Amino acid sequence: MALRRIVLRDFVIVHELELDLSAGFTVLTGETGAGKSILVDALQMALGARADAGVVREGAARADISAEFDAPPQLAFWLQDAGFEANTEADSDTLLLRRTVDAQGKSRAWINGSPATATQLREAGDFLLDIHGQHAWQSLTRPESIRQLLDAYAGVNAGELDAPWQQWRAAQKSLEDARNAQDTLQRERERLAWQIGEVDKLAPGAGEWDELNAAHTRLSHAQALLDTAHQALNALEDDESGALAGLARAQTSLAGQAHIDPEFQALSDVLASSLAQAEDAVHTLHGYLRKTELDPSRLAELDERVALWLSLARRYKRTAPELPALLAGWKEELSRLDAAADLHALEKAENAARDGFLSQARKLSRARAKAAPQLATAITQAMQGLGMQGGRFEVTLTRLDEPARGGLEEVGFLVAGHAGSTPRPVGKVASGGELSRIALAIAVTTSQLGAAQTLIFDEVDAGVGGAVAETVGRLMKQLGKDRQVLAVTHLPQVAACADAHLVVAKRANEGRTESTVQPVIGEQRVGEIARMLGGERLSGTSLAHAREMLGG
Repeated sequence: MALRRIVLRDFVIVHELELDLSAGFTVLTGETGAGKSILVDALQMALGARADAGVVREGAARADISAEFDAPPQLAFWLQDAGFEANTEADSDTLLLRRTVDAQGKSRAWINGSPATATQLREAGDFLLDIHGQHAWQSLTRPESIRQLLDAYAGVNAGELDAPWQQWRAAQKSLEDARNAQDTLQRERERLAWQIGEVDKLAPGAGEWDELNAAHTRLSHAQALLDTAHQALNALEDDESGALAGLARAQTSLAGQAHIDPEFQALSDVLASSLAQAEDAVHTLHGYLRKTELDPSRLAELDERVALWLSLARRYKRTAPELPALLAGWKEELSRLDAAADLHALEKAENAARDGFLSQARKLSRARAKAAPQLATAITQAMQGLGMQGGRFEVTLTRLDEPARGGLEEVGFLVAGHAGSTPRPVGKVASGGELSRIALAIAVTTSQLGAAQTLIFDEVDAGVGGAVAETVGRLMKQLGKDRQVLAVTHLPQVAACADAHLVVAKRANEGRTESTVQPVIGEQRVGEIARMLGGERLSGTSLAHAREMLGG
């Protein structure tokens, strides 16, 4: 089984409801207007349906819906990827979904006790429930729904075409834009090429501006620097008053008396170190004077280059240090424009993207072509048992003039309600009863396709009765052997086939109408089947008929 338990608080006209569900085939019945679909509505809300303040019971602060499921193995990977942990409030193999909606329409949701979004509830629901509503036939008029149903039967997913389709469309747009913008692109390329050529004459290197500035500053002040170096050497090397001579005399004097006072030795050592450093400075200054000279021609070159840097920077409204990056950006943009203007390369890329899409689309077409007659045969067989003897179902594949996102063909469903009639599109079948039976035949035929272990049929048997209704019941009971089936029905023939029977009823409580759901067995179930057969006034005949239907 899959759906174990559902708990409602202040949902629509339900005050409190705690319901345990069983495996197999379960029906929900009740009088007209009792709210037989209320559990289906609650489950849809728990699985991410749009929240509305109207679901809050009148006078209550909020509606609270909880649903506990057996967690299918494939859901474990989704939970892990979505960041949800296993359920710690119950058995480790269960999944607990909870949703609240307050009187202002604000919704909150949880998965296994952790906050979740409505989108995440819907994603989890894909693993848990398939709901076939009483207007399920309406989806059979929508091309997208028809195609998805055939693809599911064929075991393929048109979503795999999304990426190659987008790549092809992007390549088409790039080619089209390039064709439409050739003149503009050419003008832009010429402008960039001229700017690049102008700045390329300067060939500004990264970090060059700082080095250029430093060299220019040194040459501009070369005479002052040379004079300063000579003055420093004179102050250090003068025989009489130079610092070197003075330090040497002082150090010698102190060293000569160090044997008398050891403190002189320490001072002598300090002066010896200072003398060595002063001599290093003299050596460095001599080297500086040897390599430094006035160079007017070099200074003129630097003046010219600095002026060119500054001129280009002003022209393009940048600082001088930004010129190398500006030039690199222009060259990169020109490369992009060259690529955009290369129609041959763009045509080649578009053809490659087109071939990639068509290759995958053809694989999908082959799978659809193989599955279409098989699906048609299966649904045709189901129709025979639903009172449409001689009826025929066809799945058509019509080649599109141009490929589309979903593939190379349009999928259509045609139906002939009885022998000798011409198959027509499902949406043009006149009889509402036929539409319901066709939808039911499709639902039964395709019910094993999804991953969900619980199937819910919400009054899909509308418009059928008699022997056909018995067939519907037997089909649902058969489905219930492999999956959990929950059906909302007004047909006693369907209800009698169920493994479990729930009755929805309204009652007055303190001036308010409330809805309840109770399981019925034994004579209570006989009474409910009899009511469905003959109305509120139970007769011996209807009770006997009910017992016969239940095999009792």
